[in-house]
Amino acid sequence: MFERRNPESIGSPSNAADFVTADSIIGRDQMGGFAKGLAVIEAFDEGSISLPIAEVARRSGLDRATARRCLLTLVNKGYAVSDGKYFSLTARIIRLGHGYLASELATALRAFLTGLSQVVEESSSVSAAVLDGAEILYIGRSSHVGSVGSGLHTGSRLPAYCTALGRVLLSALGEQECRSRLESSTIRAITPHTITDIDRLIQVIGKVGKDGYCIVDQEIEVGAVSIAIPVFNHEGSMVAAINVAIYIARHSVADLTEVVLPHLLAVQSELRKILI
Repeated sequence: MFERRNPESIGSPSNAADFVTADSIIGRDQMGGFAKGLAVIEAFDEGSISLPIAEVARRSGLDRATARRCLLTLVNKGYAVSDGKYFSLTARIIRLGHGYLASELATALRAFLTGLSQVVEESSSVSAAVLDGAEILYIGRSSHVGSVGSGLHTGSRLPAYCTALGRVLLSALGEQECRSRLESSTIRAITPHTITDIDRLIQVIGKVGKDGYCIVDQEIEVGAVSIAIPVFNHEGSMVAAINVAIYIARHSVADLTEVVLPHLLAVQSELRKILI
């Protein structure tokens, strides 16, 4: 999350009567059912990712029957799963916050992506992404006509298993969760070079976590290679990943580590200072 400015420093609304705050909303303007659903979602936290109905009801302040209906609605819409006794939120729940998170991260990353694209080969593309389930979601890109993945844009999605960005993001997960994400993905050979064996992918992603960067060589597009590194906040938590993709007809894989990686690491260092 980013440091939020004091609302007073942003400026006052032109018409104070139109400025909406939580305290100014009267009861008849609110949706009780929606509020109850949000309370159920908020019952889950990092220490309690799987809860029975009774505990969800206690935490949300709802009666058991209401909590149950909310949970079953979440399951029906794909935002939760249940084994019949315990309920857990799914990765789909992340979508509810992407409108905020993506825009905030994109704002922080935009200048850095543009600057990075100016110091690497013109045929390259520079991107930032976050993990959404078994896919990566692009939250920023800087590319040129004819560059690698020139058809991609902010909001585009690609499988995590075969992309450098995806493998970096997956490396932040525990092995069990990483395997679960891979197993939920439709894994296929996009090119003759694509790794499709899950056990092999687990090994590769584990090495990425140790190395601090990932190179994907022609696994998603023949002739294209990509190098990606994590983006950390000042506490050391991975919040995104950034990459540079190039065509091997103009550069070698060695160029990625010898020439491009130092630029990526410089950006990583600067971003860590401003992300909180």
